[in-house]
Amino acid sequence: MSEAPEADRRDPVARFLKDYRPPAGVPDELIGADGSVRPVWAGFIKRLASMTPERLASRMAHGDQYLRDAGVYYRRYGPQDTGQRDWPLSHCPLLVAEEDWSEIAAGLTERADLLERICADLYGANRLVEQGHLPASLIAQSPEWLRPLVGVTPRSGHFLHFVAFDIGRGPDGKWWVLSDRTQAPSGAGFALENRIATQRVYSDVFAAANVTRLAGFFRAFRDTMTGMLEEGEDRVGILTPGPLNETYFEHAYIARYLGFALLQGEDLTMHDGRAMVRTIEGLRPISVLWRRLDAAWADPLELNEGSQLGTPGLLRAIRDGRLTMVNALGAGILETRALMAFLPRLSQLLDGQPLRIPNIATWWCGQPSERAHVRSNAEMMMISPAQATGLAHETAAMASAEAEDIAAWIEREGPSLVGQERIHLSTAPAFVDGTLVPRPMSLRVYLARTASGWRAMPGGYARIGMTAEANDLAMQEGGRVADVWIIGRTTEPAETMQPAYSGAISRAPLAPLPSRAADNLFWLGRYVERAEHLVRVLRALHARLAETEAPDAPLLRRTAKYLDSFGCDMDQPVPEALVEAISAAFGSAGHVGDRFSVDGALALGDLTRTAEEFALRVEAGDDAARAMSVLLRKLSGFGGLVHDNMYRFSGWRFISLGRAMERASTMCACLAVFADAAAPEGALDLAVEVGDSLVTHHRRYAVATSRATVVDLLALDALNPRAVLCQFDHIEAHLAKLPGTGRHRPMSPLTRAVLRARTDLALQTPETLDSAALRRLEDEIREMSDQLTLAYLT
Repeated sequence: MSEAPEADRRDPVARFLKDYRPPAGVPDELIGADGSVRPVWAGFIKRLASMTPERLASRMAHGDQYLRDAGVYYRRYGPQDTGQRDWPLSHCPLLVAEEDWSEIAAGLTERADLLERICADLYGANRLVEQGHLPASLIAQSPEWLRPLVGVTPRSGHFLHFVAFDIGRGPDGKWWVLSDRTQAPSGAGFALENRIATQRVYSDVFAAANVTRLAGFFRAFRDTMTGMLEEGEDRVGILTPGPLNETYFEHAYIARYLGFALLQGEDLTMHDGRAMVRTIEGLRPISVLWRRLDAAWADPLELNEGSQLGTPGLLRAIRDGRLTMVNALGAGILETRALMAFLPRLSQLLDGQPLRIPNIATWWCGQPSERAHVRSNAEMMMISPAQATGLAHETAAMASAEAEDIAAWIEREGPSLVGQERIHLSTAPAFVDGTLVPRPMSLRVYLARTASGWRAMPGGYARIGMTAEANDLAMQEGGRVADVWIIGRTTEPAETMQPAYSGAISRAPLAPLPSRAADNLFWLGRYVERAEHLVRVLRALHARLAETEAPDAPLLRRTAKYLDSFGCDMDQPVPEALVEAISAAFGSAGHVGDRFSVDGALALGDLTRTAEEFALRVEAGDDAARAMSVLLRKLSGFGGLVHDNMYRFSGWRFISLGRAMERASTMCACLAVFADAAAPEGALDLAVEVGDSLVTHHRRYAVATSRATVVDLLALDALNPRAVLCQFDHIEAHLAKLPGTGRHRPMSPLTRAVLRARTDLALQTPETLDSAALRRLEDEIREMSDQLTLAYLT
């Protein structure tokens, strides 16, 4: 803004915006051409101007804290960095008037219909290529044009169901499409989290601003998807590449939000031409998949043969009309950047009218006149790969070179290049170091096909650059993401994902648990219990090291040898094997993100970071003993979250089975070493300490520790939650609730193995349960685990 006169300096809004100066020649979303605040922003800016900087900073911190508490992250890829990163919220939302948004929605609905018709032609009659409206070479050379899908009409009748468009406002103030997203558009779930976080920052402002809610959009899309299910099916599936994908958090979040099953390729198999989900109850059919992986990876049998993310034979179910894929495989061809050069003409041809929201001017260099135009105007263009997708400035191919070199390069590589007018994006307000400043902005808008046609999400999200350069919009380059508020003239009615209460309730049946999810939950339980056992033994060892001047004492040597059997390097106070067990638990939880509580995932993440930090700085002795106590408290906290908060469905039982089997196994191993007849002095006390039963032993036995009392308490006492027999009781109780078991059913190999082991143990006495018997019991527990895997996890 220009320097305000003296009278305006007393105006809090003018004072608040004194450093807000949009660049010349570029529209700004906050400040109009006349230099005043646009009407849709007036109330919001006035409210901001009334807050002290400290109050505003505190509110922003609340929004950031919500995102951390909710575990919202994305994965940032780089040569040395593939870890999770906090979601980069831009604290100032983008405000758009309802009437302006209606124009955007109408224009993009028109574009979505055009793309649907083009896709149907490319995989159908192919008249656009045949009649010369699209170059055959451009289509044929695209990695996204999937020949095995030619001639296949989607079961739903549509190729596109969920699309997104990146749009920006040009110097003339009009919106332009920057890129089309038809493959597997990401970000809708993040938009929901953006909304919640931004509401935390501006709760009072949001409530009075007539902001259009998002729930109605997602409810309509969910109902449309479930309406495509075949009779007898209960859930839509979301097909994800897995937890290493950069937007996996969103996949898990949107699955929970919509009540869909989150599936990976290995969860599916083909049977009698149908896609089936492997569950603990056997194969279950599925006919609708919302895919979040690129099409080429979906079926290694007919597409990318190196894919380990897809399911062999999936295309057969699609051809036979037994499976609806959202979006259809092959729809990624519509994202091809060079295709944008032909869309204006195709709109005239197919719709008889120009695009209401045109895309930025694009020239494919595979045609002589277009190539000459790009060559002559290269300095004013972004030149990038013709087959690329996304925003042009993210994949620009032109290096700095002399004009003659660029011209020769364009002439040589013409068909593989595309030229687009250089983007001068409009700016929007963003907070940088507590000050509101203009920054380049693009807007991502989502459309979902519903029973009544395309419906636009009322908001989407805006990508905000943190510098004045347009190519810094991407999160990988430091860009941030802002919520988008569509401001109506009237109060927006509250809308939720569920219908209103009608006087009667019914519980939906629990969907069968996929075998992969059960496997990860089972091993999550085992890894957590293994880590806890190692922590207890390490704490006992280091506490004794701190108290002795004889580190080679027999008990310490035996303890070190015992830990070595778990892979622990005793040169490391916090062994790598312990860190790996905790990391493995965290990894298993990551594979079931849609079924695991946010608090549980955050607790495991905190535990993992703490263990990694201790491994770098903790020293042997008292320091390590205290560190183990910290880890033990964190492990116990996680165990409490699982036990107290997790719904008692099959998934909870598999976590509990994993913990019970691991606890029984490690306790057998511990007693075989420390309650052995040849164990050194102090070994029995160490075993009781590791079994967390010092107080119980004192109360139950009015004598000093002996082999008989220790074995009785830690192996044969069914009331002791650390005892082996108690674990067998838990295992029997959980198995009785799993599919395929019951009083009047024939005994399975699994139930036989459990009954045999429990009976053998129950008939023992402390005198007969020697180290050899304990080792045999370990073998029987391994057999239980193998039989459980065969029965439910494969």
